[in-house]
Amino acid sequence: MAEHELQAVFLNHREALLRFLRARGAADNAEDILQDLWLRMEDMEPTSIDSPLPYLYRAANNLMHDRYRTSQRARKRDNEWSEVTHGTGGASDIPLPDRALAARQQLAAVEARIGKEGARVFRIFRRFRIDGIGQRQIAEEMGISLSAVEKDLQKAYRALAAWRDSEDEN
Repeated sequence: MAEHELQAVFLNHREALLRFLRARGAADNAEDILQDLWLRMEDMEPTSIDSPLPYLYRAANNLMHDRYRTSQRARKRDNEWSEVTHGTGGASDIPLPDRALAARQQLAAVEARIGKEGARVFRIFRRFRIDGIGQRQIAEEMGISLSAVEKDLQKAYRALAAWRDSEDEN
């Protein structure tokens, strides 16, 4: 059978081939697989194929499997790469030394700014924002009213806002 005859069989049975691929699990890739099959038929040397329709089904099925294996290998390679770069042997979660130094300096500046408001304000802020303790519990621990805790937190937040504004100016 000549090349153009195989293409004619393909065109006559295109929808059936498409349904076949979708039923076999190709889903959205079915159209792409048929396109690949068409391109391969164009590149073929004219040859005699005794049973062109079974040949096309087998070729389409083989292309679908090839595509699946390729995607599996790519997924495996990507997972292995991800494990290397994010796992035990790759990139570290530890910040670079210059960033760590800058962060420590900022933390010291923030602590100093809040500390200017008084030791109690600093302690309340730390217990609430860092330790995650509720305002009512802080008030009970320190033997002060809930209102006093709220006011001291407001002082700490104003100090933080002032620090941030001064940083923005620099």
